[in-house]
Amino acid sequence: MGHIMLVARLVRADVRRHKAQALMLLLAVTAATATMALGLSLRGASDTLYEQTRAATAGPDVVALSGDTGPAVTSALTSLANDPEVVAHHGPYRIVYATLTAHSATSSPVVVHGFAEKPGTLNRPLVTSGQWVRSGGAVLERGFATALGVGVGDRVVIAGRSYPVVGIAVTAATSIYPWAAQIGPYGGPVDYSGLAWMTRSDARALASSQDLPVTTALDLKLRDPAATGAFLESSRAAPLRVNIRSWQFTAEHDMVILRNSWPILVVGSWLLGFLAVTGMTALAAGRAVEQTRRAGLLKAVGATPGLIATVLLTEYLALALVGDALGLVIARLTVPAIAGPTASRIGDAAGPGGATVVATTVLAVAVAVLSTLRPTLRASRTATVTALSATAHQPRHRPRLTALSALLPTPLLLGLRLTVRRPGRAVLQACSTATTVIAIVALLTLYAQPERGYGLDGSSILPNLRGEHDRRLMLTVTILVIALAVVNTITFTWSTAMEARANMAVARTLGATPGQITSGLSIAQLLPALAGAVIGVPAGIGLLSLFAARNAAEPPSSWLLGATLATLLATAALTALPARLAARRPVARALSAETA
Repeated sequence: MGHIMLVARLVRADVRRHKAQALMLLLAVTAATATMALGLSLRGASDTLYEQTRAATAGPDVVALSGDTGPAVTSALTSLANDPEVVAHHGPYRIVYATLTAHSATSSPVVVHGFAEKPGTLNRPLVTSGQWVRSGGAVLERGFATALGVGVGDRVVIAGRSYPVVGIAVTAATSIYPWAAQIGPYGGPVDYSGLAWMTRSDARALASSQDLPVTTALDLKLRDPAATGAFLESSRAAPLRVNIRSWQFTAEHDMVILRNSWPILVVGSWLLGFLAVTGMTALAAGRAVEQTRRAGLLKAVGATPGLIATVLLTEYLALALVGDALGLVIARLTVPAIAGPTASRIGDAAGPGGATVVATTVLAVAVAVLSTLRPTLRASRTATVTALSATAHQPRHRPRLTALSALLPTPLLLGLRLTVRRPGRAVLQACSTATTVIAIVALLTLYAQPERGYGLDGSSILPNLRGEHDRRLMLTVTILVIALAVVNTITFTWSTAMEARANMAVARTLGATPGQITSGLSIAQLLPALAGAVIGVPAGIGLLSLFAARNAAEPPSSWLLGATLATLLATAALTALPARLAARRPVARALSAETA
């Protein structure tokens, strides 16, 4: 217990001394784990929303549809209802294919289900606003109504006839908006469609007045809901061609709108985690001398190397685990909005499961360990006397490089020397920039894809929900990546300035101006940033090729060039302030601090 209390007190004291660094690690890990948890939770959340909607609406296990009408079709569907495995059925009922116009401008395909005014025990849509169907009125599916911007009391025009919207409802018998049709007219291809309900007589009158295509449907409840595969095989013997849609198919089809969300979030979490490692590695390297001296003091009072390593690692692991917990909480709060981009389902989406918690915890621990393992081992292995007298690492003298660099302008000379003397820092800066450019290239590529809206020619087009959802997610991930990259760039500049303060002070005594020192520090970040930006563009395109469709459009070259230049300009601007503050440090104070 004594060792545990000692470690806790030392960790707490160190966190208090380095609050900014602790906050950076906390925010970086939180962003990475929240993004990963969201990506890994989508499947379970979507399934939960469907299951809850199915339970609330008495959703059928099987929906049988035929593109034909008439007594023969009715007889064939009724024979399915007589199957020994069927315990309840609803229908047959008609599905009318029509066009709906809202607000006199927006037109969309719609399928109209003719239902009884008194809902039955199977396929009983849940009214979330208003009331159920009545003669002369229409009920709209909630996802469809939300996209149209229509509510109870508004009027819509269906196949040339005006109807008041008397209610808004949800159902699990069809896929989410805009895939409510299930099959197309006469059993043909399916188009984007919304869903509306009318009374049976109104649906019949609508179809006959305009000679509209009609599909006949039947809802079935099986003795064993999981045995839909066997029922599908037995239904192939029906005398007419019948399309079977199982509840498993409908649940799976709900994931279509989230098809790109998983790679966006999971790959985004990898990028955020990598940025966290690069930033924290730079900070840990900047504190290497301080940690080594601290380890020497601990050894001088009897601490073992194992205890020292425990103290140094525990600080980062504790912060990483707190960030992991915060990320999981954020994912739990936001997963309903991410997993249900339409309003077609109800319920509370499930949060991150056990496997997701393990994955995010592994990510958080990896960020902490990879960031601090090397300086921790160095501090714990250094001899006590050496640790107490440790100073900053002195670079080796390279006469040829010195002679070549002497021909360069002073800012470029200073920047090049700082870069060459700290190759590890330069690699980290290049990796951070490359990661940022990869995210930006992905965002530009997503915006370059042509998206087909929902609607009819000559009308206001409803937005493509999947495309909008993907763009919002990608924009959010890119903003998080850029934010971490900004923090990393400022950290790299300040750390470089602090480590090189003696060299910069000497340069000023030899005639370098504060402006030249500032430019040199900025150039020290721009050189690796340039390499990272050049690498990031093809790396981003290559990474996207693993997930994008074969016919995906590539962003214009001007967009990629603009993104590269904007990244470099942003790096120059971000390095200017910390570089300027470091350059204005009095020469005498810098030299006296180094010799103290």
